[in-house]
Amino acid sequence: MSERYAYVPHRLLRHRVRDIASGAEGELMAVINKNVSDSALREHWMELAYIRGASGREFTTTVDNIEPAAVSTV
Repeated sequence: MSERYAYVPHRLLRHRVRDIASGAEGELMAVINKNVSDSALREHWMELAYIRGASGREFTTTVDNIEPAAVSTV
């Protein structure tokens, strides 16, 4: 049986990012290539971004949905 996930390097790791789908912002903690298949017969791999929001809780989104967060000038 192969591993069900693998860490992937990303240029925005440890930087503030925005999830385009939800608009939520936080620090990109990890990008993981994960087997999200529910079948042992067919693997389906997806790159997931783990983002830690202001509350300290992490949430995931597809890596294609992240962009650098706008810098506040306040």
